[in-house]
Amino acid sequence: LSVNETQLRAMGYDKTPDIILEVPVAVEGHIIHWIESKASFGDDHSHRNYLNEQFWSYWNRFGPGLVIYWYGFIGELDCQRDRGILLKDCFPTDIVTLCHATTFIKWKCV
Repeated sequence: LSVNETQLRAMGYDKTPDIILEVPVAVEGHIIHWIESKASFGDDHSHRNYLNEQFWSYWNRFGPGLVIYWYGFIGELDCQRDRGILLKDCFPTDIVTLCHATTFIKWKCV
């Protein structure tokens, strides 16, 4: 279950990630509450701007999240995982979801 950017703006949020997960998931052992998709390459300059203008704001409001740079990113920029912002260059293949508040299931996207 998720809420998309259009729905969030209708609820009064100004800056929003592309998706907010109503039920968090785990990606590579990290809890994710939101996903932001960037159709660009994550270079140092643009990523620093996104961190300051978007990602930390999302983190403050919604908790840890995932950023997908569809054209890749400089590997050294993925250094905020412990603080709650993961970087990927594709949709994660292994996602752990919480179902019925007590049971974890694992599913794989192909």
